[in-house]
Amino acid sequence: MPHPLEAALNGERLTLQSAGHAVNLYVAGSGPALLLVHSVNAAASAAEVRPLHEHFQRTRTVCSIDLPGYGFSDRSDRDYTPRVMTDALHDAVALIRERTGSPAVDALAVSLSTEFLARAATEAPAHFRSLALVSPTGLGRKDQRRGPPGSTLAMPWLLAALKGPGWGGALFRGLTRPGVIRFFLNKTWGSKHIDERMWRHAVASAQQPGAEHAPLRFISGGLFSRDIQTVYERLTQPVWLSHGVRGDFTDYGQKSLLTSKPHAHGSVFQTGALPYFEQPQAFCAQYQAFLDGV
Repeated sequence: MPHPLEAALNGERLTLQSAGHAVNLYVAGSGPALLLVHSVNAAASAAEVRPLHEHFQRTRTVCSIDLPGYGFSDRSDRDYTPRVMTDALHDAVALIRERTGSPAVDALAVSLSTEFLARAATEAPAHFRSLALVSPTGLGRKDQRRGPPGSTLAMPWLLAALKGPGWGGALFRGLTRPGVIRFFLNKTWGSKHIDERMWRHAVASAQQPGAEHAPLRFISGGLFSRDIQTVYERLTQPVWLSHGVRGDFTDYGQKSLLTSKPHAHGSVFQTGALPYFEQPQAFCAQYQAFLDGV
């Protein structure tokens, strides 16, 4: 039996219903609303945004979400798609706006979740005051992501193979052994100096019942949007794009799709893909400067 999952972040835990499924939120602080969205991988959760959650709760109402299929959110076996993730963000924003009285929220997302946040912001532009995209996907030099609206990179044959009798669970258990999770975090950081607290929570999170369902959709391409470059180009909010220079996530050859927009800003950190863990003061200062400018 897996050990019970401990809270990843401080503050109040709230549960909202999105498409009939429970979604977990950590809420702390007071002031203008800030939504934080973790990345997507085999062992993701809101633990990935801890430095930001702890820093910005001093001056803001910070809401950090466990995306569907992760953390304390519902992990049932269903079709996890960009639509499911985007709708969860819409529902979280509605809750934050009601709680704080903010007409619009500032929002930050990491890696693949930048695609969900960008889609939400194009669908409800008045609800988002600004967007921060950390290590965004879909902007590599060779990326061609201008498919039909709402299309994905899903490979149904691969998902069927991954979910075959006995295979899905065995594959996921292999990918989420403690040493394997450390290996992938080393690649994310671009070094072996990872955040140990985050690693421990990732190991525990991946052992919870149903933990494999969303990651198997991720591995088979179903959470990647085939039309994301078109979505990025439709953004109208001020955008801050940031990324590191180490590890597996360093190709942003088409980031001008975002940085060339009016009111867009970019920052590069001498870090891996999660710069706020390695350079929290510099990252938070630059993000705060962006927010002040908005």
